[in-house]
Amino acid sequence: MMGRSEVSRAIGKITGVAADHIVVELHRGSDNFTVVGFDDVHYVATLGSYLMVPMHAEYVVLEVIGLREKDNGAARATSKEMDKASSAKFLDAVPVGSMPMQTGSFRFGVSTFPPLYADALYARDEDLDRIFNVELPADITVKEDCVGKKRQGTVPHTIEIGTSSVFKGYPVKSRLDELFGGHVAILGNTGSGKSCTVATIFQSVFMKAEAFAAIGAAFVIFDVNGEYRRALDNIPTWIKSCYLKATEPHTPISDPSGKRQGAEIKDRFRLPHWFMNVEEWALLLRASEKSQLPALRTALGLTTLFQEMPEQEVVEGCEGDGDLKTIRNHVLAKIILSILHGDASSPSKADRIHALLNVFATKEISRATVSKGLYIHFGQFKDGQGRETSVNFDALLELLKGHVQGEPVLPSYGNRPFSFERLQSALDLALFYEEASGNKQIREYCSQLVTRLKSVVDNPDYDFLRADVNAMQDHDREPTHYVNRLLGITVDGARYKKERQICIIDLNDAADEIVELASAVVARLIFDRMRRTDPRNAMPVHLILEEAHR
Repeated sequence: MMGRSEVSRAIGKITGVAADHIVVELHRGSDNFTVVGFDDVHYVATLGSYLMVPMHAEYVVLEVIGLREKDNGAARATSKEMDKASSAKFLDAVPVGSMPMQTGSFRFGVSTFPPLYADALYARDEDLDRIFNVELPADITVKEDCVGKKRQGTVPHTIEIGTSSVFKGYPVKSRLDELFGGHVAILGNTGSGKSCTVATIFQSVFMKAEAFAAIGAAFVIFDVNGEYRRALDNIPTWIKSCYLKATEPHTPISDPSGKRQGAEIKDRFRLPHWFMNVEEWALLLRASEKSQLPALRTALGLTTLFQEMPEQEVVEGCEGDGDLKTIRNHVLAKIILSILHGDASSPSKADRIHALLNVFATKEISRATVSKGLYIHFGQFKDGQGRETSVNFDALLELLKGHVQGEPVLPSYGNRPFSFERLQSALDLALFYEEASGNKQIREYCSQLVTRLKSVVDNPDYDFLRADVNAMQDHDREPTHYVNRLLGITVDGARYKKERQICIIDLNDAADEIVELASAVVARLIFDRMRRTDPRNAMPVHLILEEAHR
């Protein structure tokens, strides 16, 4: 039995019921699909709109997917024109869910279908709020601030993000937990307002004067069009931001606007390359999995074995410096022996060994200990000019053989700081080591890998990746400090403190491979950092990927 208000909302009756399709015939006497209700004038023929069918203690909710008209045959016989008032109008709809009549939220799925001739009602704004689960009012509660002081304030459950194009004048709201607790896509053509929509959502979150300040939020924006700095110009100054410019390394970074003076810090975007894992190096260098990736993995391990920063000689899997020294000597000895037994001329062999020892050397195997055995006289290794003996060369061979071990396991890549030049040398060393192990074609297989690494070293677009080993700050040495700086987190005694809420990484004009790499590494670093927090949901982070298809 419908109440009086529901009778006034009835627009027609159900004349067809199937498992996936319901037909509603509208009441006669109207020349269009408009219904005048107590609250407003409702146009009920919009695709995507909702209808309500009362059944016992709940409503079945229908979504309109089509509309059609059938002319009255008797009336049509006396007139050549279609009579819009006398023709039958039908709405095709599908059942999407149900909800209680009085209070309670919408739930997907229908267990009981409406019968024939049941009334169909148009949906009011309060019904839409319940269907979209945005009917909860804001809570007034007491919370502790960062210094432990209790404060009373309003905590909203929803924010408005726009106005519906389906329901006239209906403000579209979203639940905060669902909006920021999952994945959201904003889709549209170029110039349709995607970035403005994101900026509007930021303003909805940060500009509510009656709500608790959202100072615990952390938004990291990968801006590939260089427009978010300007788009967020009107957010309040108590929301702090960080602007990091990745491209155009030789162009000065413009100052923040007058509105953001004192609220924004600017700097160059730096991503220390030793933070990258092996898979990300393979992504950067497009290393093939079969031949190039193992060589790259060995080269990265050699940057750990022959570190440029001796004060950080802790390598997982090795008990101490004695083990490291043994493996270093093994690698050098095996490579030098392979060079000496090769087909090249003696001067070429000596040049290769000296070039190798200029970069990689130990106390036992260095230019000082090796050069004496590499003296060349008439193309042969001899003990000196005019001497036919080669005692020093034989002693060198014995020295090297004494350091060769039976295939020890090389240390894995330890993400220790190293220069790009050191990686180039380490890749060359890795290829020598593979050749010494019998893989004579490895250099040919990896020629493209060597070329790509050189292009990254020489390309100014990758300047953000080439961190200086000799001028490191705390956030360059360790990923946790790096992520804390991005997210505006500082450590105050035993507590974490939020200093900034927004970080814009400006990748304007960057190539696709740079955007792909930067977003992959930063996202992985943030994920690794956040999953170690206790509790894990204490510092939520939101990544904004402009042009996410890139």
